[in-house]
Amino acid sequence: VQLQASGGGSVQAGGSLRLTCKAVGVNFSLVRMAWYRQPPGQERELVADITRDGMSDFHDSVRGRFTISRDNVRRTVFLQADNLKPEDTGVYYCHITWGGRAFWGQGTQVTVSS
Repeated sequence: VQLQASGGGSVQAGGSLRLTCKAVGVNFSLVRMAWYRQPPGQERELVADITRDGMSDFHDSVRGRFTISRDNVRRTVFLQADNLKPEDTGVYYCHITWGGRAFWGQGTQVTVSS
């Protein structure tokens, strides 16, 4: 199983980024996909997730600014992050649970300057 994340970068507050994570080695249409982030010096936290049926949920701090979507044909999950704030800065990881095990992408850095 591999999760290939990309799309991070450096933006000013109010800007947008689109994160992408492609899953290899899983039956993608069956899995719940999630994005976590780890701010500097803090614990990793769940940002958003989407079920195999397309139901999504968000951390309170990003609700209304971030959207999560999936393309089962391309085996890819997207995190559209709009109106970014400095507190959104961190390393973003995609995550799945498959076969009773947790798998993480390599992380992509998001830096938001004020």
